[in-house]
Amino acid sequence: MRDHVISELVEYVKRDPNLYLICGDLGYVVLDKFREAAPDNFINAGIAEQNMTALAAGLALEGNTVFTYSIGNFPTLRCLEQIRNDVCYHNANVKILAVGGGFVYGNQGVTHHATEDIAVMRALPGMRVYVPGDAYEAIACIKEAYETMGPAYIRLARNKEQNFHDEGAVVDITKIEAYSSKGSDVNILTTGSILTEGIKLQKLLAEQGISAGIFSVPRVKPIDEAGITDIAVSSKLLVTMEEHQISCGLGGAVAEVISAIGDKHAKLYRAGLDNRFSDTTGSQEYLRDQYTISADTLLPVIMKELGR
Repeated sequence: MRDHVISELVEYVKRDPNLYLICGDLGYVVLDKFREAAPDNFINAGIAEQNMTALAAGLALEGNTVFTYSIGNFPTLRCLEQIRNDVCYHNANVKILAVGGGFVYGNQGVTHHATEDIAVMRALPGMRVYVPGDAYEAIACIKEAYETMGPAYIRLARNKEQNFHDEGAVVDITKIEAYSSKGSDVNILTTGSILTEGIKLQKLLAEQGISAGIFSVPRVKPIDEAGITDIAVSSKLLVTMEEHQISCGLGGAVAEVISAIGDKHAKLYRAGLDNRFSDTTGSQEYLRDQYTISADTLLPVIMKELGR
């Protein structure tokens, strides 16, 4: 996913001399393609994310499109004041690329667990929020972010996630992305690379005779309200899955949508961190099991929610 996005930026900068990429002293191998293609448009701001963001805002306000790049919390939470005051308040054309969302850097501990970023970015006026589930969703997200004036946040996984689209697929991120038909019992909404677990959960439920649908939400803000409403009113249970706090992330966004459609909608179950930090370390897969957001750990929970 990460390499696909950088390859897209290389193609953009070949056509657009006003595109800049600023990194926070990391990602050299990943970013080499961009640096080699457009050395004058690549800036290493050092381990100084606040300065990186202020610099990006200044360049953007001079008529440029600027992407910042760092790990998880570093280009977001570490420089939130600059994002709010310099970027969003001025509607500056700055796009924040955060690699390693959720538990990707699970072994590094809570400082590297990006589990509040979606909520914080969603709260900022004018900020668009993208959390693609595979490389082709990521390409679609970066394209819309690049073509849309104003701030954007794109939360990426790394390069080990599975791709679920055929090569060259074009994804419409204005709508929730269906990976199956609607389920009459359960519909699962995922955001980010947890899509892998969502698809596995859908198959496990089918083995239990449960009609389940699986959908990805690559654009969390603005969210596809019509698509969510459609599945909420035609199923018994709606499940959101995210490597994030359940408040104000995908689960919060879906709750906001269905709260506006009266009481004739599915019950909502939100899988994710529930008002707690991840107080342990381990691989991404291990932490998904620990916090009941893997398919295997969620299956009995969903069965119980359905009264089975």
